Amino acid sequence: MIAARRGLFITLEGGEGAGKSTAAAGLKRLLDEEGQEALLTREPGGTAGAEAIRELLLSNVPLTSLAQTMLHFAARAEHVERLIRPALEEGRVVICDRFYDSTMAYQAFGQGVAVEAVASLIRLINLRPDISFLLDLPDDVARARVTSRAGGSDRYEAMGEQFFARVRSGFKSIAASEPGRFVLIDATKPPAQLVEDMRAAIRTRAGR
Repeated sequence: MIAARRGLFITLEGGEGAGKSTAAAGLKRLLDEEGQEALLTREPGGTAGAEAIRELLLSNVPLTSLAQTMLHFAARAEHVERLIRPALEEGRVVICDRFYDSTMAYQAFGQGVAVEAVASLIRLINLRPDISFLLDLPDDVARARVTSRAGGSDRYEAMGEQFFARVRSGFKSIAASEPGRFVLIDATKPPAQLVEDMRAAIRTRAGR
């Protein structure tokens, strides 16, 4: 009997303006062309319940940092159990635009929520990505991209330069602590090159 092929869980992380959503969509297209049946999803979001929580998180409703943390993990619990874990059990490649590293970077490093509190919620979720791409961008480039973006600002974009510097530092610290999982990507490159760099890393790290 041939064993079912194990799924592959890929996450894209990074600060505002890094191009995660564009890169994730490009990676899905490339994997689909190869017949890999990639599922593209996002956080917060991905399921009906998680998307409802996303609307609250992206609104201007005042929320404490701890409340934001708990809401992110409430959405994540729905997302993992209803969408991500079943897809992985089917042997699919799952590409997620943000996952728990974003909560650690934004709420713990950026807003001061206790690292151990976030870590305990990560353990409760009990799903570790196979490969996490950190799309890193210099602060001035990120700021210029965010400023030029259409649409209204969310609660993070109003927090100022020091906040985003802490978030970027947090992402780098998280990536340095798990070199076997993280791949650092230069997000100043053109989108097509980002996708090619990620595809090459998947071949090297996961053999597929």
